[in-house]
Amino acid sequence: MAHHADYSSFSSSDRAETLGHLLESYKALSDGQDNWVCNLSNASSLLWHAYHSLNVNVNWTGFYVLDPKDHAQLILGPFQGKVACQTISFGKGVCGTAASSRETQVVANVEEFPGHIACDGETKSEIVVPLVKEGQTIGVIDLDCLDLDGFSEVDKQLLEELAELIVRTNSWA
Repeated sequence: MAHHADYSSFSSSDRAETLGHLLESYKALSDGQDNWVCNLSNASSLLWHAYHSLNVNVNWTGFYVLDPKDHAQLILGPFQGKVACQTISFGKGVCGTAASSRETQVVANVEEFPGHIACDGETKSEIVVPLVKEGQTIGVIDLDCLDLDGFSEVDKQLLEELAELIVRTNSWA
């Protein structure tokens, strides 16, 4: 019998293969479960363990979701890492830019991103993937890295697949 924690074990050193395994693990863990808090909590853990297994120095993996009290901002969701900014306005920083543009942001050097919000001053690079349902941003996947140029086109492609799965498998009410 498999244990839920077994999904956090990644053994490949190939990024595409590891992230493909992450997608399969997310599918298995979300099967029959549509609570977004539950599923995003597991997804943030999967992201943390997958990138650490690849020796990528991620220092934050998690989510910001649409603030139900103010649809002009995101509010902190499930994550792994240091304490984080609690709210981010649409259009502000990397997360807010991804949310307002509904386009993935791959930032090789956060110091060069206009208006970057430094929740953690040690972060050097970042990738933010919007969660879009029926043309509206409902949240973002956010990964921070301690190294410059920490994320690639492979990350973008597979994290966009994860975003689609997350949107499809959760009840957002």
